[in-house]
Amino acid sequence: MAYELHYWPMIQGRGEFVRLALEEAGADYIDIARRDDDSGGIAPMLERLSDSTNPRPPFAPPFLRDGDLVIGQTAAILLHLGPRLGLVGASEPDRIWTHQLQLTIADAVDEVHDTHHPLGVDLYYAEQKPEALRRATAFRRTRIPKFLGYFERILTANDGTRLVGADLTYADLSLFQLVDGLLYAFPKAAAAALRDAPHVKRLHQAVAQRPRIAAYLASERRIPFNEDGIFRRYPELDG
Repeated sequence: MAYELHYWPMIQGRGEFVRLALEEAGADYIDIARRDDDSGGIAPMLERLSDSTNPRPPFAPPFLRDGDLVIGQTAAILLHLGPRLGLVGASEPDRIWTHQLQLTIADAVDEVHDTHHPLGVDLYYAEQKPEALRRATAFRRTRIPKFLGYFERILTANDGTRLVGADLTYADLSLFQLVDGLLYAFPKAAAAALRDAPHVKRLHQAVAQRPRIAAYLASERRIPFNEDGIFRRYPELDG
């Protein structure tokens, strides 16, 4: 049975980290909300989110259905998929370490989101521009270098090309997506930080050139970055 991914059909968002793992593994999956037949669209996703009979409902998308199992939260989905897709090491320490790195990437993604919505998601960007500029300035100056510097240190301590062990993991794919998003949203600040993180830069380039990932990035399945997603390009926030 194909995996079913439920996420908004108009943005990459947090669902993209799951898509990259599924695409790299060549897994059979259905992006439910992007289907245009009677079984697709946003309605099935919203129905699952609002199902009062489900004792273990997901809080929000993305969530994945694998047979009778429904899993919410990006990091939890990847924790489940990693061994099944061959994208995590076999040992428990490797699995936990990979999961820890994924959670750190999730922290970075949350901070990216807060640069354009520092006061809350119920307000438009235009309603919080002064606060967004202040938050983005701090994020550019201290947080981007801190996050990328951390992953640079992890790569250096390993083999320089992978975050965990010798083989590609879902954490490598997620770091690619984080860097790709930063280069879109903060092209000047991200490029400057990457000059001090050469291993991170090379990993980003190497992942983009992997055959299945390259094919995915060139396909219509890859939703372009846009100003409705997490990574948004507002030039004034890039300094």
